[in-house]
Amino acid sequence: MHLHTLKGITLLVFAMTVVSITQALPQPALVPGGIAVIPLDAPPHTQPKAFFNKQAVAVIKQDNTWHAIVGLSLNIKVGDHYLTSQGKQYNFSVGEKQYEEQHITLKTRKHIDLSEADLNRHRKEKKQALAVFEVFDDNPNLDMDFIKPVDGPYSSPFGLKRFFNGEPRKPHSGLDIAAPTGTPILSPSSGKVVLTGNFFFNGNVVYMDHGQGVISMFCHLDKIHVKQGDELAKGQPIGNVGATGRVTGPHLHWSVSINDARIDPMLLLPKE
Repeated sequence: MHLHTLKGITLLVFAMTVVSITQALPQPALVPGGIAVIPLDAPPHTQPKAFFNKQAVAVIKQDNTWHAIVGLSLNIKVGDHYLTSQGKQYNFSVGEKQYEEQHITLKTRKHIDLSEADLNRHRKEKKQALAVFEVFDDNPNLDMDFIKPVDGPYSSPFGLKRFFNGEPRKPHSGLDIAAPTGTPILSPSSGKVVLTGNFFFNGNVVYMDHGQGVISMFCHLDKIHVKQGDELAKGQPIGNVGATGRVTGPHLHWSVSINDARIDPMLLLPKE
């Protein structure tokens, strides 16, 4: 097995300078909740397959160089990791990142102390969502040049350590964008609607598959304008901002999953 050692900032520089930019790549961030962008030593005419922890990852082409796009979950271990592709191994290191705390006060404890019925409902909905996040295809048209889905200020960044009424909960696995109820939500990239519904915590939700294990989840919608199976182009309407589910006010919660790892959606957007 050949060994390609790409660690820390060396990986970032190589990923950004190896070729001229013709197709947008995500911003690399080798931290929990970030993305590793790894150039592959592979012929340009055939899309290679790449695997991280034995799981397939997205591969996109920039000029004549293929790049593996690896989502790094919030609970990934800090330290050395590796990717494999066509018998070759590519090493990279994940560094530490400290996320801030956020304390939220809810008016009722309905979404904190769940009844048995609500708990069973949540478990069923979670199972549906996890099945969507595990989907992977070889879609060659994956477009990772995302646009912001809602016009509004960012109200809660990704990765916050959350406390509801003083009690610790899971970190914030998405990005919140504040906007009045009714504000249009647009598809950040092309893809297929794979699940919609009304969920206990997330309210009215839409799950969209962009291809190769890249999934968007849009939560707390007031109205949904799409249905399962719809194919959407970048910029097409998905629904409207609302305040359904566990919220303190109207906003869009937008999560992005890459190889079943929730990552910071800001890494897919142009730098402001």
